[in-house]
Amino acid sequence: MYKLLVRPILFRFDPENIHHFTFKTIRFLAKIPLVSPILRSLYQKNDPRLEREVFGLKFKNPVGLAAGFDKDAKLFNELSDFGFGFIEIGTLTPKPQAGNPKKRLFRLKKDSAIINRMGFNNGGVEDAVKRLKKNKGVLIGGNIGKNKVTPNENAVEDYTLCFDALFDFVDYFVVNVSSPNTPNLRALQDKEPLTALLNTLQNKNQERPQQKPILLKIAPDLTNEQLLDIIEIVRETKIAGVIATNTTILREGLKSSAVLSGETGGLSGKPLTNRSTEVIRFLSEKSNKAFPIIGVGGIHTAKDAIEKLEAGASLVQLYTGFIYEGPKLIKDINKAILSKQS
Repeated sequence: MYKLLVRPILFRFDPENIHHFTFKTIRFLAKIPLVSPILRSLYQKNDPRLEREVFGLKFKNPVGLAAGFDKDAKLFNELSDFGFGFIEIGTLTPKPQAGNPKKRLFRLKKDSAIINRMGFNNGGVEDAVKRLKKNKGVLIGGNIGKNKVTPNENAVEDYTLCFDALFDFVDYFVVNVSSPNTPNLRALQDKEPLTALLNTLQNKNQERPQQKPILLKIAPDLTNEQLLDIIEIVRETKIAGVIATNTTILREGLKSSAVLSGETGGLSGKPLTNRSTEVIRFLSEKSNKAFPIIGVGGIHTAKDAIEKLEAGASLVQLYTGFIYEGPKLIKDINKAILSKQS
């Protein structure tokens, strides 16, 4: 139904405008009695065999929603009705920021992909906290970043501000230094600044009576040498794990027009499927499975998700695949996982 009826209508409109319209529609429908129970019966797959315990947290299933979809924590309760085992909000920054100028979101339909150069547009961490206080039991990840105006040498302050503000309202943290849409942000992936940033956050974490898992989200464009550095950094800083991967700046083998595929920004979706799985496999094998990995990037079928899990991921996340394939994909993945286990 989604791919035949809903998606063709949604895809006739500007991607960013329809995203906001969809949010309003879901929020409106969720207020109607019986809508949430109907959605849950259609899309949720509840089975104790799907439960996973990863970095000390219990997930009801291993399929989550990646950061970027619900940036400002406006819809996490409603989105959980579609069967997600966890929702990652953000990327959030200390101060509100508008992000990059529009138009900044592009569909590459021929490639089942999206290019975005949103630029961490969000209402600021404190605004999100107000809504997170209304959490109805959804397992939440908090994806944090720095404001565009904050120079890299002061970036640690932005991340610690977000960490402190969100600490009581999220279950795990994700340090985002891999978005290609904030100038020079990816320079923070270099070994020295990244180690310093993660150590600072871990020190903050240790001050708390009960620590929260801290994960690092990495780019798919890192070399093998850089990935080996990531493994060493995880060991040295003792963070909980890695999310692999963010969007790519590469544009190899695309079917879409040169004008469209040449848009600046991060590419997500089907073109990223194989590379993100390669990164997961490399990290898992070279680290001897020393830390959990959340696999994300180009999951459009249950098979894509299974391949990432078999490559070494403990959990997976959707974003672009959720937009192209619809909410049925979540249930399809969970059913495929159960089939593999039996």
